[in-house]
Amino acid sequence: MTDDVEAYLASAPEPHRSTLTTMRATLAELLPHATQTIAYGVPTFKVDGKGVAGIGYSKDHCQYLPMSGSITAELADRLGDYVTSKGAVRVPKDAPLPHALVEALVGARLAEIARGRG
Repeated sequence: MTDDVEAYLASAPEPHRSTLTTMRATLAELLPHATQTIAYGVPTFKVDGKGVAGIGYSKDHCQYLPMSGSITAELADRLGDYVTSKGAVRVPKDAPLPHALVEALVGARLAEIARGRG
């Protein structure tokens, strides 16, 4: 399925592609045993079959998808510089999320999964 992820990234215009590629590399570092696939139409990292993080793009921005409806609220104090919804963080098309923030988002989702939620 990594070929599908590669095709998705190749279809992204610049600077979106560079932003997504950077976030993908961060996620691959944080989740070395995750499966990379396409879910909900976007590249998604799954651990033991459960979605941990997704990345995607729209015309004017990129997005980080925490694969949970509660993570953005849980980390609201750290996400104040970003537009968020229940299931997404809007990322500037030319500025990937900082490594430490991605690490916090991934950690919160993995903790949620460990608690049996999701």
